[in-house]
Amino acid sequence: MNNKDVIYRPAMTKDIPTMVSLLNELFSIEKDFIADDEKQAKGLGMLLESPCSAAIIVAEINGAVVGMCSAQLLVSTALGAQSALIEDVVVTEKFHRKGIGSKLLAEVLQWCAEKGACRAQLLADKTNQTALDFYNGEQWGSTRMICLKKMIR
Repeated sequence: MNNKDVIYRPAMTKDIPTMVSLLNELFSIEKDFIADDEKQAKGLGMLLESPCSAAIIVAEINGAVVGMCSAQLLVSTALGAQSALIEDVVVTEKFHRKGIGSKLLAEVLQWCAEKGACRAQLLADKTNQTALDFYNGEQWGSTRMICLKKMIR
């Protein structure tokens, strides 16, 4: 495979089943999440229905989606501007270490910039050293903040 074989494009509804499979791969590593095809398909559909405030970029090789990355816009009161939450950065294992994840992030960050976001943030599983090393290599910095959650429904 060479990088010219990879097409980066906005996700489409027809990509949802493959993106759900990618999320299953991701959630098998990230123990805070439970794979549920129906819920993940619903969430992906919601993102696709919100093109002004959310984007999903996929990487495609020979017609098959092999990676994805999503972003959602938020308002940062600290910055008084748009901020972006990056989620679901995943490339199927067969295509790891080929530059696909880096390019997916670059494409999503370009979308964020075009939407006026001045900061991007993401969460990473603290036990996923491979992902942490990847983000470090991409010049993502850590903060003193931690993520807390509470289910409300």
